[in-house]
Amino acid sequence: MVDHLKVRLEKLRKIHETTARKTSLYSDLAKINNSNASKSLGCLQKAPAPGKKLQKVGFLLLWIPEPTGVTCAIGGPMIVAGRYLDKKYNGATIHDIGHETKNAISSLSDFKKTIM
Repeated sequence: MVDHLKVRLEKLRKIHETTARKTSLYSDLAKINNSNASKSLGCLQKAPAPGKKLQKVGFLLLWIPEPTGVTCAIGGPMIVAGRYLDKKYNGATIHDIGHETKNAISSLSDFKKTIM
């Protein structure tokens, strides 16, 4: 019979090794002085979403009451432009790509299981 404390200790050792690898990787990435490379790596972690921001500003302008109607004339096209930018430029991060890859692999393995 396996002792539950030994199993828990083994899990903690694995977690420690993983965090040590991640911290060394992140510290090595922080040493990169090239601004273009660091900007690209930053975009992989947090993707910019200009379409969403433009849509939000457009909705704010559309809902602001104004007697001349200038904000309504500006807000509508901003919403449409934000929708276009949202379709044109996706905001996928490395996390999203990993999830999609995992889903594709699981669907392929399910397909393989149904055939075999």
